[in-house]
Amino acid sequence: MELWKAMEQRHSVRAYTARPIEGETLARLSEAIRQANQQSGLHFQLVREEPNAFSGGLAKYGRFTGVRNYIAVIGRKGAAESCGYYGEQLVLRAQQLGLNSCWVALTYRRVPETYRLDAGEKLYCVIAVGYGKNQGVAHRSKPITRLCRTEGGMMPDWFRRGVQAAALAPTAVNQQNFCFRLIGHSRVHASAGFGPYTHIDLGIAKYHFMLGAGKDNFVWA
Repeated sequence: MELWKAMEQRHSVRAYTARPIEGETLARLSEAIRQANQQSGLHFQLVREEPNAFSGGLAKYGRFTGVRNYIAVIGRKGAAESCGYYGEQLVLRAQQLGLNSCWVALTYRRVPETYRLDAGEKLYCVIAVGYGKNQGVAHRSKPITRLCRTEGGMMPDWFRRGVQAAALAPTAVNQQNFCFRLIGHSRVHASAGFGPYTHIDLGIAKYHFMLGAGKDNFVWA
């Protein structure tokens, strides 16, 4: 599955079957996590067959059922944007592998014995992953003109594709509180607004933008 198709087809899924993640799928997901950690210096960890994080009142409030697998999003303090950027790589890789997923920031229970925190690290959130009972539904998106700024009203095709890709990115409570600004011909400045988890959201959106725009067409300002 191409990454653009994965961006279009991936939606937040909250209900999962009991089918375990195993075999080649598990091996490829584990390798993607290893590579993301190596590239980023983060400490993502796959927690499998663990039902306690998504049991009880918080999970019910979040309408989660059947979640037994999740990726613990772990990094040093100040790494929220990187967590979003590299975490979304794993989300789209999971989609390519036939899995479903959902970023979860509040409606889960921390189970510290299932993951490891090294000195100076924190658990930012988790990503539920597994075989969904459905494929989810597309989120409502703002017009791309509300997600970007350009000089003189000109919008190169590569920049438009980048913003269109960013509009597909999941964000906390679907707030889409980010903005991409084109400076000159090829410099792009991405900024987060105010609100919960906006820096994680910005990292997610920046990864989508890079995929849509093409990394050779711009530099981050």
